[in-house]
Amino acid sequence: MTRTPLRPLARILQARTKGENPDAIERENIRLRHEQMRDRARLRAEGRLLVLGLFFFCAFVVVGVRMGMLSGSEPSEPRASAAGASILTQRADIVDRRGRVLATNFETHSLYAQPQQMIDAERAAAGLVKIFPDLDAEELLEDFTGKRKFLWIKKKISPEQKQAVHDLGEPGLLFGPREMRLYPNGSIAAHILGGASFGREGVHAAEVIGVAGIEKFYDKELRDPARASKPLELSLDLTVQAAAERVLHGGMKLMNAKGAAAVLMDVHTGEVVALVSLPDFDPNDRPRPATEGVPSDSVLFNRAVQGVYELGSTFKIFTTAQAMELGLVNPNTVIDIRGPLKWGRHKIRDFHNYGKELSVSKIIEKSSNIGTARIAQMIGTARQRAFLGQLGLLETVPLEMVEASGGRPLLPPNWSEISTMTISYGHGLSTSPLHLAAGYAAIANGGTKVTPTLLKQSGPQYGARIMRPEVAAASRVMLRKVVTDGTASFGEVRGYNVGGKTGTADKPKEMGGGYYKDKVIATFASMFPAEDPKYVLIVTLDEPVETSGDKPRRTAGWTAVPVAAEMIRRVAPLLGLRPEIEPAPAAGITLTSN
Repeated sequence: MTRTPLRPLARILQARTKGENPDAIERENIRLRHEQMRDRARLRAEGRLLVLGLFFFCAFVVVGVRMGMLSGSEPSEPRASAAGASILTQRADIVDRRGRVLATNFETHSLYAQPQQMIDAERAAAGLVKIFPDLDAEELLEDFTGKRKFLWIKKKISPEQKQAVHDLGEPGLLFGPREMRLYPNGSIAAHILGGASFGREGVHAAEVIGVAGIEKFYDKELRDPARASKPLELSLDLTVQAAAERVLHGGMKLMNAKGAAAVLMDVHTGEVVALVSLPDFDPNDRPRPATEGVPSDSVLFNRAVQGVYELGSTFKIFTTAQAMELGLVNPNTVIDIRGPLKWGRHKIRDFHNYGKELSVSKIIEKSSNIGTARIAQMIGTARQRAFLGQLGLLETVPLEMVEASGGRPLLPPNWSEISTMTISYGHGLSTSPLHLAAGYAAIANGGTKVTPTLLKQSGPQYGARIMRPEVAAASRVMLRKVVTDGTASFGEVRGYNVGGKTGTADKPKEMGGGYYKDKVIATFASMFPAEDPKYVLIVTLDEPVETSGDKPRRTAGWTAVPVAAEMIRRVAPLLGLRPEIEPAPAAGITLTSN
């Protein structure tokens, strides 16, 4: 910086020439220099104050933002933690065919204790017992005062319980964020969904894994982050499922049955629209598997999928359909039904005396065991077994739930001629209601196999052709006559032509040794509308007894059929099927060819 001299020579000489005092020049320069120094000092001070003001402003902003974040977070004590593998907690939703939520995630908290941080262990134990009555105060106190450094109290708690624990004011009781599986519809579709539990667990997260049903079958896909929260869309209709469960529950109670199952399936796509097994459970609080008693009596047992039963006369339509497919008979072929039909030491009888002969159509209508057995003799063992195999009745159904593998059919150890005869009317071969639904769907859709599925489909999913369309049509006419003129008269539903077949089979003893004399499995296999079936419905009751008359009645016509009819009456409108005011008689169905 250039400094101006206080006594510049030129100005001094000029002042002396004019007779002025040179000291005045020096004083003036000193004044100007001081003013410049003052201005520079003031600018420097103002700059420093501005910088300091900006610093304090930023500091107050940071503090304010941090205080806002803390006020919106959960209070927690700082704890040292070691780095480890993170636990993924996100799990995709499960929805029905209309997008309604069947299973989703719910944010909650876990409760754990660090006893070394506790102030008053006795008071904490007493307070926890009041909040969670299932806890034991003495055990808690022993854990709190022992050598343990960490203790789980509850893996998941409600917001109300969390607040109550927080109000205890005990620093040794801590909360961890937790994500749990929530089933908002309670027990509806419980056996299909199965349930979920915790896998790997940490203080700040827990892995949600499927333990049964479709939750376990698609566990890997539901936990896959690549799904980007895309829900798993099922073929179920929540409204139809709820209606089916309500009707079946009422029917089970009315018919004094110990259990029941129902399968409602689209005959063209194989979509399972409703699948019910009773008694059921709430997957939000899934019970532990029973360690005693008969496994099939457990509420966890899926009767529709895992339960394999002799389904009685519902199999007769398969026998007549195969015989017609082979060209051995037609609906009007007359069969000798004089009985009893003897084979070695075995005798086959009819429930009633139907005379000396019946047509094939009447054999189905009246449900003649002898007539069906004679048709089976015409078919033969090898061809019968091959046909039932084509229908999928000899192997497990590949349904998308882990329990499906447990529904393996029970075949006779030696498939002899007598086995062929008894299997023709549903004895000697045990299958599940789901198997039966798949078999009847082949008749309903014109003769092609469909595989049951729990996933929503975009269109028909036809498999191999099993019978000619005209054979399937003739079989549907017979099934319709069973309802209009035969053993399933209670199955008539106004506005909807229902076709179906009853089946009543003696229940085998759990430990072997024959059959119960007064316990049966009653089944009604139906399809509707009979003139152009869209759905098949299987209803099975375990040990039903209808007691409105003088004598107890256990046959399917008195037990399973009325329940199925009421179910069709309730769900058909929900499925979008409009009732016919004057439906055309199904018996008049004819097929034309080009």
